[in-house]
Amino acid sequence: MTTPLLVELFVEELPPKALKKLGESFAGTLADSLKAQGLAPTDAAVTPYASPRRLAVHVSAVAPKAADKAVSVKLMPVAVGLDASGNATPALLKKLAAVGAGPEAVAQLKRQPDGKAEALFFDSTQAGATLAEGLQKALDEALAKLPIPKVMSYQLETGSGADFRPGWTTVNFVRPAHGLVALHGDQVVPVGTLGLNAGRETHGHRFEAKVDPVVLKSADSYAQQLQEEGAVIASFEARRAEIARQLAAAAAQAGNGLKPIADDALLDEVTALVERPNVVTGQFEDAFLEVPQECLILTMKANQKYFPLLDAAGRLTSRFLIVSNISPADASAVIGGNERVVRPRLADAKFFFDQDRKKTLESRVGGLAKVVYHNKLGTQGERVERVRAIARQIAQQVGDAQLVKLADQAAQLAKADLLTDMVGEFPELQGIMGGYYARHDGLPESVALAIEDHYRPRFAGDELPRERTGLIVALADKLETLVGLFGIGQLPTGDKDPFALRRHALGVIRMLVEADLPLQLEPLLKQAASAFGSLITDATPQLLEFFYDRLAGSLREQGYSAQEVEAVLALKPQRLADVAQRLAAVRAFAALPEAAALAAANKRVGNILKKAERTVEAQVDPALLKEAAEAALNEALAKVKPQADAAFDGGDYTASLKALAALRAPVDAFFDGVMVNADDAALRANRLGLLATLHAAMNRVADLSKLVN
Repeated sequence: MTTPLLVELFVEELPPKALKKLGESFAGTLADSLKAQGLAPTDAAVTPYASPRRLAVHVSAVAPKAADKAVSVKLMPVAVGLDASGNATPALLKKLAAVGAGPEAVAQLKRQPDGKAEALFFDSTQAGATLAEGLQKALDEALAKLPIPKVMSYQLETGSGADFRPGWTTVNFVRPAHGLVALHGDQVVPVGTLGLNAGRETHGHRFEAKVDPVVLKSADSYAQQLQEEGAVIASFEARRAEIARQLAAAAAQAGNGLKPIADDALLDEVTALVERPNVVTGQFEDAFLEVPQECLILTMKANQKYFPLLDAAGRLTSRFLIVSNISPADASAVIGGNERVVRPRLADAKFFFDQDRKKTLESRVGGLAKVVYHNKLGTQGERVERVRAIARQIAQQVGDAQLVKLADQAAQLAKADLLTDMVGEFPELQGIMGGYYARHDGLPESVALAIEDHYRPRFAGDELPRERTGLIVALADKLETLVGLFGIGQLPTGDKDPFALRRHALGVIRMLVEADLPLQLEPLLKQAASAFGSLITDATPQLLEFFYDRLAGSLREQGYSAQEVEAVLALKPQRLADVAQRLAAVRAFAALPEAAALAAANKRVGNILKKAERTVEAQVDPALLKEAAEAALNEALAKVKPQADAAFDGGDYTASLKALAALRAPVDAFFDGVMVNADDAALRANRLGLLATLHAAMNRVADLSKLVN
């Protein structure tokens, strides 16, 4: 018979940014261990609980003892375990003793085939673990596997009476633990950890609990008792949902279509900071709204964990929401205290903004020569000059002289805000503040937008730069980073990518594709490498592979099959904006009835050409076409190839591949009736030239041989 189980570890305040993962890991690992030991069915419901001062898990069905199970242990080959008379050898007796059996078990051993010989097997029944044994093991595993960001060491007072010696035992854990609950139904399970023995007592809210301690009646009463007697919402998800509900209600009560800023990370962090949420509304002086709203929003979110209120147009208002951990009858003291705390923060932001505007961005550029970028790649000032050079080259390829001028100016000023007080205080605002200061300096709007946008896209799904100038500077900035770091051997390894090079590569790919830029990838990388002079090694071949790997992964995530992606990327297309059209063409071609045969023939042709003694030129002498089938194939190619090439050159890749369907019959006839490797060297060379012509015609859009399983 199964019964619900509740395990809780009561601790001091856990790190808020890690709480959600800690709770999920504790519950998941403990429950998985119980299931693996046969103490809980695989479909048992697992409910995690995590609050600032507790990690807990409820498992809906747990047995007091796991079922016994039959175990068959391979001992050794028969020839080793038994002598010529069939008696047990000393080696077998020693092995039996190791599995807890005596000499009498020899007669019960089974002989079973094991490869080419027979082996001896010992069958026994393994007793199922008791709940106390299994839970202790599960608890130990759960704590050992916790994703603890930083371990804390603390001392336990041990011993008693004359032997009492405080601080004798050192414990390492995420935070000091003060209580352990383990209830199977209404019975305490005798387990222990971190110097604690399990009981049924826990603690509620520090200030608002009705009773202390909270004495739990059973595993199933845990959440309800904590909420009613302890004033704690134990479930992380339930507490998060309650905060979201209260935020929406408070915003609605404030009126004028106000809404709290959407920030899942902030909501998770605040959920991890409170046990009994109570949302109240605060306000600051309107004068602070003269400061860019990004600065005010960031200081309220990062420093105070407030939710700024935005109007219907997305503009910041002077009101903000506070998630308090107490619910007094009169909240005025809570509101007033928070308003007093936030005011100096906003005043600092205003001071930084006013001070920064006393100097132009251009006047700060020289200071970048004193800021180290990388010990092998020089200063930020040197980096800016490289980005400028790359940006000018790109602008010359995609625009006019005016675009070159704007891109150069934006690239020169893009990093200048790194030396401002505001960015020094809030590094997250780099680029954003540069845009504001550029407008204050009277620079063109396209330059201001480019400075603001040149870090985009910063993450998956982020928007691209809004204008062509910003797109060019962002592209130049990411290319400088990739080419420079690859050029000094700083490549990502495994899951380590300290310079976010994978993200930068995906950003470059997105800009080239989504902005439909007429740029060739390899020349673009070589141009970027030229900006470094002799400072780096040209790693263009490695970078190309890196880009195509990132592109392949991105395309598969978009729903393209591995075969389709491999067929297109096998040709290393240089204009990435064309890749989607090539993939669509491959998909349309694969649906044709002739596709499978042509793909197989293409693979065969490729293999033949690889085995040729020398490089084969795609040339055919009609006078040497002796067989009717090879003459027919040449004639068909003469008709089809111009059609396919014209469609390809016009960008209609689907039509280009579909035109190849007419080649199926002559290709099949050729392989049925023509010996390619003829004894006559001239005939052999001519037939290889015909196949090379066919191969070139078939593989302009994609390598069709990759469509063959």
